[in-house]
Amino acid sequence: MARIKGAMMTRKRRNKVLKLAKSYWGSKSTHFKMAKQAVKKSGVYAYVGRKQKKRDFRRLWIARISAAVKPYGINYSRFMNGLKKAGIEMNRKSLSELAINDSAAFSALVETAKQAQ
Repeated sequence: MARIKGAMMTRKRRNKVLKLAKSYWGSKSTHFKMAKQAVKKSGVYAYVGRKQKKRDFRRLWIARISAAVKPYGINYSRFMNGLKKAGIEMNRKSLSELAINDSAAFSALVETAKQAQ
């Protein structure tokens, strides 16, 4: 029985890696060994970046809410504590959107949070 060689699959695997490394600078886009290392490292960066994105957005929402409640004479932590005591469960994303787009509804929430304290 004839031996099956792996040239086709090897070429496919190499082309897949080189395609991912297409826009990389210098030898990393043309040499397979360097491209393989660069693609692997960029995959690690992408994985970490997906986690950091969640953190960054949460920080942004908290900063927006904090800035929005400051004119009402209350800080962020007291506002969130007041909402929790009042039984209002809203996530920070929707609270920040509310603060930006609907100031009347947000001021009602601030007053509710103040009363609950």
